[in-house]
Amino acid sequence: MRKSALPDAAAREAALDPARSFIVQAPAGSGKTGLLVRRFLKLLAAVERPEEILAITFTRKAAAEMRKRVLELAPASRDLGQRLRIQTIDALCASLTRQMPVLSRFGAQPELVEDARAHYREAARRTLNDLSTPVERLLAHLDNNVGTATWLLASMLGKRDQWLRTAGAAHSRERLEAGFALERSRILAAARKLHPDASVDMAGAWLTKEGSWRKKPAAPPALVASAGLREALVGLREMPPERYTDYQWEVLEAILKLLPYAAAHLKVVFGERGEADFTEVAQGAVRALGAPDAPTDLLLALDYRVKHILVDEFQDTSLSQWELLSLLTSEWVAGDRRTLFLVGDPMQSIYRFREAQVALFLQARERGLGGVKLELLTLETNRRSQKNLIGFFNSSFSRIFPEEADAALGAVPYSPAAPDPERKPLAGEAATWHALADREAEAHRVVDLVRAAKDRTAILVRKRDALADIVPALKAAGIRFRAIEIEHLGEKQVVQDLYALTRALSHLGDRIAWLSILRAPWVGLSLVQLHEIAAGDRYATIWELIQDHPGLERFRCILGKAIQERGRGSLRDRVEGVWLALGGPACVESATDLEDAEIYLDELESLEHAGELEDLAALDESLAKLYAAPDLEAADDDLQIMTIHKAKGLEFGTVIVPGLDKGPGRADTPLFLWRERLDETGGFLLAPIKETGADDDPAYRYLRKLELEAEDLEAARLLYVAATRAENRLHLLACTRREDDGSLRAPAPRSLLARAWPVAEPHYARMAPEQLAMDFMRAPRAPLTTLRRLAFDPAGIAAPPAVRWSAPAPVHEEAGIEFSWAGETARHVGTVVHRWLQRIAEDGLPGWDAKRIASLRRRFETDLRRRGVVPAELERSAGLVASALKNTLADERGRWILGPHGQARSEYRLRVRSADGARTYVMDRVFRDRDGRLWVVDFKTSRHEGAAVEAFLDREGERYAAQLDAYAAALGGASRGLYFPLHSGWRSR
Repeated sequence: MRKSALPDAAAREAALDPARSFIVQAPAGSGKTGLLVRRFLKLLAAVERPEEILAITFTRKAAAEMRKRVLELAPASRDLGQRLRIQTIDALCASLTRQMPVLSRFGAQPELVEDARAHYREAARRTLNDLSTPVERLLAHLDNNVGTATWLLASMLGKRDQWLRTAGAAHSRERLEAGFALERSRILAAARKLHPDASVDMAGAWLTKEGSWRKKPAAPPALVASAGLREALVGLREMPPERYTDYQWEVLEAILKLLPYAAAHLKVVFGERGEADFTEVAQGAVRALGAPDAPTDLLLALDYRVKHILVDEFQDTSLSQWELLSLLTSEWVAGDRRTLFLVGDPMQSIYRFREAQVALFLQARERGLGGVKLELLTLETNRRSQKNLIGFFNSSFSRIFPEEADAALGAVPYSPAAPDPERKPLAGEAATWHALADREAEAHRVVDLVRAAKDRTAILVRKRDALADIVPALKAAGIRFRAIEIEHLGEKQVVQDLYALTRALSHLGDRIAWLSILRAPWVGLSLVQLHEIAAGDRYATIWELIQDHPGLERFRCILGKAIQERGRGSLRDRVEGVWLALGGPACVESATDLEDAEIYLDELESLEHAGELEDLAALDESLAKLYAAPDLEAADDDLQIMTIHKAKGLEFGTVIVPGLDKGPGRADTPLFLWRERLDETGGFLLAPIKETGADDDPAYRYLRKLELEAEDLEAARLLYVAATRAENRLHLLACTRREDDGSLRAPAPRSLLARAWPVAEPHYARMAPEQLAMDFMRAPRAPLTTLRRLAFDPAGIAAPPAVRWSAPAPVHEEAGIEFSWAGETARHVGTVVHRWLQRIAEDGLPGWDAKRIASLRRRFETDLRRRGVVPAELERSAGLVASALKNTLADERGRWILGPHGQARSEYRLRVRSADGARTYVMDRVFRDRDGRLWVVDFKTSRHEGAAVEAFLDREGERYAAQLDAYAAALGGASRGLYFPLHSGWRSR
């Protein structure tokens, strides 16, 4: 396409100027990744070394995609692979803390944990155990409910990136109350722009309690006719108080003193466990760089080395990341030919729950970042969606989005898009609103739309509960789909059965768990039978009560052996062994259920310690956090189902968005609320949670109102993200109701439909009430869910089809193969070695050496102990782990395997289908080398003592040849390699 064909061609060309700094607003479908790649290539031609360019993304997928495109287009790309600095913001922070371990206060590099809720709870418990005066004050405020106080503190620790600067600073009562006065003045000034006499008294005189104009006596027509005045008067009536009460201040002061102590306890917990969350690493990176007026040697070195910084998805930046970028550019001066290039779309900022602040994008657009002034470039061309869809976006979202930007609330106005001139519009309606009578009718409409779609289709939802009726309807209609992170692992029946089995084997006195496994399909006792067993003796264990029960001989035999093995081996092995012996795999519906069982068992193994589960709550949280595997038989072209957040960055021919009328659900109540105005007016507001049993606190209520307004503004952006995933057709569905008089009922206040109501209402109003009823009556009424009962007698269960198996070619086993190192301990050592090799590969080789491996010896012992290695074997086993890792890092071949490559993956799980059925492979390392050759490498911790090591490695190579051949076939052809870390040995095929 000619460059001049695009409406924003001039902006796209300007963005390639390597001497200027820009902030680029790139709306959905504008091709921002392509623009970043073009800018990166332009800079490559202008710098002396590739390391002078730093590109930062927010996901590994985005970093890998950008690296792949650069390597495909760059000249001499074979020499660039290991020198390109394209990484996620988290990887950058981790690399900075590794280079300055003392200043970052980490010492040995901690392991990153995505879910640190257990750490937050432990820190909160330790904080409350101090029983200091602030703790006493807080507990009295919460009616001495320690559980509530622990939960509130733990939840605040997860968001400490937002408040640590606030709670850690010295705040006087006068300063904070001045913030309230400033806020009241701002609200009053805004109201008096609409009417010079606007006041709280006017609001009380002419507004009802609900906020509408009074009818008796009637409000003056001039006031009623003034646009926006009623809302402004409501705002005056809901202003925060001028000052705190003495009691409020005592509570707030206690919270402000307590939270820094809780954060300090969290650092201790992280240090004890050798772990850290992303916030801790980001803050450590900032500490490692120092301050603009006191830079560290690392910051000075980076200032010398890094000449150009590119940042993708800048609208999702947090305060810590903003501070990091400010430090990295703090020594830059105008004219030194160093540039900053920020790309993002504030209209797609939907990650407030991850601490993203769209106000920072607005601030950078207006005032630059740190000392770097930025030129604004706005892209307009949407190259994804057809012309008629873009017309719908422009006409609709210009009315749904706020008219003006407001950094304090995170309000972002709509920026119109232009279609690609060379893409022709499609005939027919591009976007359609659907009104349904209830959830069942909505589900059947979704089925009809999916069947009618002629291209790749996706169902996108705000919350997973919107799919409660839709998923069963799709299954009943025989429509295959892939649900991406929709169903929680703990909701799967196979996992619930395994969970009950885990609890039963962990505690003989857990009567509910034992009754559950007797109710499970592999035994299938009725409720009456369970009552007969349990009612006999309420104090005896179920295991004791079934000893003489007829028909349970096989069950008792299997469980009895597992009970005898308590404390021996791993809990995962016992649970899995009992499940297999009872016939658990025969009770599942599909291969997907078997995959879910495998995910559960892997998680159980990661949480157990020396063959026991120390914290059942941690397993419960994991089941609530992990998601069931999607249908293994579904292909990429089949229907896709996911949340709107998960769909960001993707595109589909047809997009269906049901459940627009559903609200966001109940929000958490934080320990305290705060609001910092990032605009020129400044100001800071703080309010503590209300006292247990007391009326609403007016200051907290006001700040909560601002928080809800910000969430509603983000909801509009969420709807925009959902709509702009569509290339050809968009369907928006909601269940609407009418009042008794036939008028259309307004949607739930905080639903996506409420945000779109200015646009959607005319469409729904045209549908007559009887039409809604007729649509519902015409819908098929077959039950969406069918419950089935399995036969009690295992012998009565029909045998599955015979498994087809072909005997492998005979292998001549050589007598006397030396393999003296075997057994459970060897397996656990191999698992730990694999885990650390994966981490080294993902972290990157810089920062990993023999000294660092030696410092992690205690960590290796902890990992082995958790897997059940006996104390007598710990020191020797940890030494083997350390030796394996040191050998790999010292070996040129080992560093090549773990180094940066195209399409590199560690512990790569791949499911393949063949004439013999589906099979899952987990490959230790897969990558494509500089010559474009695809490799699959398997790590083997086999150990040989004595002479003839090379002969031993040859035999091992033959031993695992079939396994590597299967891996290569699953990948569609690849070179195969075996690497032996304990010998620095290598065998390839």
